[in-house]
Amino acid sequence: MGLVMQVLFVVVAMVVCLPLAAYAEHGTATFYTPPYVPSACNGYKNDGVMIAAASSAIWDNKGACGRRYRVKCTGATNQGVPKPCKGNSVVVKIVDFCPPGCHGTIDLSQEAFAAIANPDAGKINIEFTEV
Repeated sequence: MGLVMQVLFVVVAMVVCLPLAAYAEHGTATFYTPPYVPSACNGYKNDGVMIAAASSAIWDNKGACGRRYRVKCTGATNQGVPKPCKGNSVVVKIVDFCPPGCHGTIDLSQEAFAAIANPDAGKINIEFTEV
């Protein structure tokens, strides 16, 4: 009976955690260059370089300010750099708004973009999850 309960516990834990682990939003990322202040969320506060600006798709009327996202490059959006991804992810904090006309779902700082992709790509496909 003990073994059955252990197996049941593991199965239930996997089912509960599966949606959290498997769910990722898809979009695109671009990057912007310094200076990073002032920002729409924090004025002249220096938030470091692992930051991003949210497009209207995730801005949520300033509700995105302070949210942290894990961002991973999933591929190229054009033929310029066919394999831009470095294979890792980066966690960024939303500190700014990328106004209408923004070319990505998330506009990463130059440093955050370079951590996950070749900057020569300019724009990449991404998966992102709130952390």
